[in-house]
Amino acid sequence: MRMSPHGPGYEWRDELPIPGVRCVTPGEKKLVAGVKARLLPAIPDERGVLTEILRADDPEYPEFGQVYMTTTYPGVVKGWHRHEHQTDMVCCVSGELKLVLYDSRTESPSRGLVNEVFLGDSNRLVVKIPKGIHHGWKCAGEETALVLNIPDRVYDYNSPDEHRADPHDNDIPYDWQRRDG
Repeated sequence: MRMSPHGPGYEWRDELPIPGVRCVTPGEKKLVAGVKARLLPAIPDERGVLTEILRADDPEYPEFGQVYMTTTYPGVVKGWHRHEHQTDMVCCVSGELKLVLYDSRTESPSRGLVNEVFLGDSNRLVVKIPKGIHHGWKCAGEETALVLNIPDRVYDYNSPDEHRADPHDNDIPYDWQRRDG
């Protein structure tokens, strides 16, 4: 594992266990190939808390495309979509989010795997989602979730690199319902 510019304990991880991340595919306990997650350092003092999300010297930092933020209301699902060329870096900066990843890539060693990643106020993570991975999220808290994405490409309004699927009516083996118990 390569040392993080953020210091020890904040290295990118590509294997489970990672706090708040689980494989929901029966019989499997691994992360979708190419997906990585990193805990975010929190630097508190009497003025507040500073949290670095990405730095240009981070070994996983992709080529810069753009930064955007989006909100998701409680209980709402945004997904599914995947990109042919784009890598996303997703971070929930306020609220609670359930990010779900599904690998349908034909040649992938993790084809068919589904991962859930819980991130936000209770679990500060940034997640690297490589091209070709279906992903979507659901606001899992009582308040609106504020999500920051730092993709490695600029959004092309004339030819979007985005392939969408209905969040509930599709071939992806995942049910967005909360699992009580």
